[in-house]
Amino acid sequence: MRSFASRTLFACLALLLVVAAPAAAFERSELVVRSGDQAHRFRVELARTPDERSRGLMFRRQMDADAGMLFDFGRNDRHAMWMKNTFIPLDMLFIREDGTIHRIAERTVPQSETVIPSGGRVRAVLELNGGTAERLGIKPGDVVEHAMFGNTR
Repeated sequence: MRSFASRTLFACLALLLVVAAPAAAFERSELVVRSGDQAHRFRVELARTPDERSRGLMFRRQMDADAGMLFDFGRNDRHAMWMKNTFIPLDMLFIREDGTIHRIAERTVPQSETVIPSGGRVRAVLELNGGTAERLGIKPGDVVEHAMFGNTR
């Protein structure tokens, strides 16, 4: 009996550790958004794998003003995002493979399952706090500099 109880307790503790353990950390990087003569620097987490891209910024309650997440789809194509289980409003910058911002979806609605399309062929999406693009004057045609796009200075 003791061995069964010990095994059961061990199994419950192991399960608790798996459930309570934080998700694997995203790789971190820095990038610059060039808008006119302004250079806006951000510290970003990289979402490169399907699992990382599907998790994204879900369940987060806040994000630093100079932080974001860069989703790398690995190829130039039509992509779409959504806000399921995402609690903070975001600006989504849809970026072509050369780093040019194609489109911006501003102040997306938290927890919405509405699909947000890229509106054209893009390689990546940069998510920033909602209102950041307007506050900094970032617009389509501006350039995101990052190693992913091969355009860092």
